Amino acid sequence: MANTNRLYATQIIEAQTATSTVTGAGVDIQTWEGELYISLSADSASAGTSPTLDVKIQSSADNSTWADITGATFTQVTDTAGTAIAAEDADGTITIQASDEARYIRAVGTIGGTSTPTFELCVIAFGRKKYQ
Repeated sequence: MANTNRLYATQIIEAQTATSTVTGAGVDIQTWEGELYISLSADSASAGTSPTLDVKIQSSADNSTWADITGATFTQVTDTAGTAIAAEDADGTITIQASDEARYIRAVGTIGGTSTPTFELCVIAFGRKKYQ
């Protein structure tokens, strides 16, 4: 029987300060069901010239070969002052259906710019598990 009372969370990219591309570990979503809500929290760049941060979500059947999930790309974060919450939806999340994706998902954050661009970021997935 499905558990409809609890949301579970897992970090797809652990909270960190990054100066180059960050690739999160694969997360097995086989035991998840329904919608997964993926949220990016990123501070504006603390260093660099023309810094940018692009974050996308990928899926894989074998946790080895990865493909981008269509529409699962966050709005680019730039060096705008203040805290930036990048989001696909107005509420700050990307939503995917667990059953529509391959067994594993991960996030990839690509940092661009010069003079060592630096961002603080974290990507978290929230959803319901089938058996808990």
